[in-house]
Amino acid sequence: MTICDTCGNDYDKAFSVTFPDGRSATFDSVECAAVQLAPECAHCGCRILGHGIEADEGIFCCAHCARKASNADVNDRYPVPSGA
Repeated sequence: MTICDTCGNDYDKAFSVTFPDGRSATFDSVECAAVQLAPECAHCGCRILGHGIEADEGIFCCAHCARKASNADVNDRYPVPSGA
């Protein structure tokens, strides 16, 4: 079995991720992989598992966080709700 690099669990269904620079890491779940691989929202700190919202000030989980922490003029919806 293989040891997860995040939690230390010895698991027979672990998987490895190889980075472009040749490093690799082993995880027992997508959750453990996300803890080490997914970027954190620059406003609320949650892990960004999708595309996120990129602005000059960083990457954010949603338009709300991007607006709160930057000058980004972004919205999650179209048409833009009034008061957004």
